[in-house]
Amino acid sequence: MEQPASHLIIKRAEGVSVVEFADRKILEELSIQEIGEELERLVESEPGIKLLLNFRNVDHLSSAALGMLITLNKKINERSGSLKLSDINRQIFEVFKITRLNRVFDIHENAEAALNVFNA
Repeated sequence: MEQPASHLIIKRAEGVSVVEFADRKILEELSIQEIGEELERLVESEPGIKLLLNFRNVDHLSSAALGMLITLNKKINERSGSLKLSDINRQIFEVFKITRLNRVFDIHENAEAALNVFNA
């Protein structure tokens, strides 16, 4: 059985795990579950992780994907880590505002701004 391609591009920058999404649309239940599992493995591999999720490639995000992000945020907090989001397009950011998730997540205009906060 062939291993599915990763939905994530993971890089390291200044002690921070920077994750970009390979998919432009994060809508399908299976994809969201796989992304959640990949992110969970990353969080579990590094206690106190500094994690930046960069959404610059993402055009569409389902409500199930938002739920996965909430669960991920909780796990990171339990492990004394830190999560920041960046480069969220205007349409997706509106969903964050409507659901008040913009108050739950630390959202930055771009990755550089988020990295500066991590390393301040």
